[in-house]
Amino acid sequence: MELYLGIVIVLAILAISDLVVGVSNDAVNFLNSAIGSKVAPRWVIMIIASVGMLLGVTFSSGMMEVARKGIFNPEKFIMPELLIIFLAVMLTDVILLDLYNTFGLPTSTTVSIVFELLGAAVAVSLLKIHAAGHSAGELINYINTAKALAIISGILASVIIAFITGSIVQFISRSIFTFDFKNRLKRYGGVWGGFALTAITYFILIKGAKGASFITPETLEWIQTHTGLILLLNFILWTLVLQALLLFTRVHILKIIVLIGCGALAMAFAANDLVNFIGVPLAGFSAFNIAGNQANPLEATMEAMRAPVQGKTGILLIAGIVMVVTLWLSRKARTVSKTELSLGRQDEGSERFESTMLSRVLVRMVMSLGEGYNKVVPESWRKKINSRFDQSKYSKYEDSDTSSQQSFDLLRASVNMMVASALISLGTSLKLPLSTTYVTFMVSMGSSLADRAWGSESAVYRITGVLTVIGGWFFTAFMAFTVSCIFATLIYLFHWPAMVGLVLLAAFFLYRTHAYHSGQEKKEKLTYITQVSNAKTADEAYLGINKGLIEYVDHLMLTLENVFSSIFAEDRKGLKKARKQAKASRQQAKDLVSVLLNTTTMPLSEPADELHPKVAQTVSALQETGRTIYELADACYNHVNNNHKGLIDIQKKELNEVKTKLLAFLKDSQKALKDGDGKSLDQLIASENKLDIDFYKLDKNQIKRIKKKESKTRQSMLYFNMLSSSEAIIDQMVRLLRGAITMLKE
Repeated sequence: MELYLGIVIVLAILAISDLVVGVSNDAVNFLNSAIGSKVAPRWVIMIIASVGMLLGVTFSSGMMEVARKGIFNPEKFIMPELLIIFLAVMLTDVILLDLYNTFGLPTSTTVSIVFELLGAAVAVSLLKIHAAGHSAGELINYINTAKALAIISGILASVIIAFITGSIVQFISRSIFTFDFKNRLKRYGGVWGGFALTAITYFILIKGAKGASFITPETLEWIQTHTGLILLLNFILWTLVLQALLLFTRVHILKIIVLIGCGALAMAFAANDLVNFIGVPLAGFSAFNIAGNQANPLEATMEAMRAPVQGKTGILLIAGIVMVVTLWLSRKARTVSKTELSLGRQDEGSERFESTMLSRVLVRMVMSLGEGYNKVVPESWRKKINSRFDQSKYSKYEDSDTSSQQSFDLLRASVNMMVASALISLGTSLKLPLSTTYVTFMVSMGSSLADRAWGSESAVYRITGVLTVIGGWFFTAFMAFTVSCIFATLIYLFHWPAMVGLVLLAAFFLYRTHAYHSGQEKKEKLTYITQVSNAKTADEAYLGINKGLIEYVDHLMLTLENVFSSIFAEDRKGLKKARKQAKASRQQAKDLVSVLLNTTTMPLSEPADELHPKVAQTVSALQETGRTIYELADACYNHVNNNHKGLIDIQKKELNEVKTKLLAFLKDSQKALKDGDGKSLDQLIASENKLDIDFYKLDKNQIKRIKKKESKTRQSMLYFNMLSSSEAIIDQMVRLLRGAITMLKE
């Protein structure tokens, strides 16, 4: 029994770890609409979410049955077997969720726990069946396969329905209120808000009352019987209250809706998903206690696990406190939030995901449908609809209470809250399996599509991101099943050595992902993006962009050093690495361009009538240097990869001198950016003229070698490519400096 007591203790420790990683991932469900719309300072949002979570944990007592009997038939197992299943599940869950958190991908804790239970139970069942000499067909007596199939169908249904519903409701809402919604909100915002808060109230009743430990069965039955009356009274009450606030106060009713929705979703998360984190450890503790009361505890079957269980309020509150502390302190929760906010933000800019063939095909299909729409719908109608979606009235800086720009406005945030609440409530009332993560994420994506946030400049990248997240959900199910199956098999066959080894593996994995995430955060803090995103005026943003340009030149120098040294050594691996660095430099240039163009929408400390012309020059220079550095690295890599002859000694010597002068020029350029000094720029222009003369002499030298047949065709092509690329980088760097230094002075 000592071994199994040890497993119970490990399960208790893993429960705390799972609460931490689970909250870090699921916080995106209830925080993002509030944070993305900047409805209030972050600390206010966090307090409301924390209160909602603490209320929600008291509602979760009815959810504890899933881990005990929802996936497998407990009477078919003895206590040691169930503890093996539970330990495999918890180890897998901690590793899997932490992996998703590290890379900022939202996933479903419900799906992960269900398929982990399924995988571990299948593994142990097959081992039992094999030991007994029975056929694999007996597995159906051990496993509740209908539950797994219901979860899969629920995934597909909830994804599609949530996306479509979010799109439709946002389209209707925006058509009514437009982006300039303040005046229209005063006229009929009370009715609209009444609908929204009634949906959220319905959500609280359906999701909360069913599992609340303090609500009697009679009260619950009365609520369910009179649901229609309750909702009607709620609608009337909320409509009157909100309309009165609009007419007689300056209270922003959309803020009320978003904050109440945030608290409601936080409550539902704690009530519904707490079982995903502590349900399995509590089931393991229950199995250990049941077996301890038997004459032969190691052989006792677990029929008693089918009995109803009521969660202890003390344990639930402790779990709630751990969740609240995690919500406030977890850095990974913010990383997951950034993914959804970047995919749903209203404005264009630097995108996290690259385009893929599938996303491009989908965009072309939609564009084709749009052409058909233009032919069917009269032009006067199209103009009327388009006028309702005029984004020129949208301002990311409209709320003076916030220190940084919005990702989207309060109207979209309130739609996200209302639709997600209504759909989750409806699914729960119909006893349909669904995931709060899937519903909230897809509603958010649907509303951003309807709000025309996915324009021609960003659609392919946003679709790639959405498909990546959705693909990750199905990958969650596959990995959860497979890894827990392997872990359960190892523990079943090798007992405590396997248990100790897997616990150490999980601890090492958590340490490595924490170190990786901390490193990524430090890099992000050091970048110019943070300074630009917190800037309130274009003038402040230019200082951040200048910092980004300094980083960019530094990266250029590192890349060029690797390209030249690797081509001289004919190092294919080194050139492959250099090409990746060059691709990163090109992306860095694109990001700088996006950020620079976005700053043109920021207010100026001294308003100007038109954009300063040097912005265009800086943008052009960035694009050209990014393109040139990648083409140079690609040409060098292909030369070596195709096994062409390397450069001859005299070419290496000349190009090495070019490299030295080029890097020195970039170093001086970097200093000029730091100083913001026009005199330094004049000196660099003089250096450029001298280098042009040097390049001309090198051109003549290579032509002489070609005439003497001292250089092969491919060698000559590579030499000229490297020479012209170096010259182009210097030319574009001077243009970049002219633009950047002028902007700083302005």
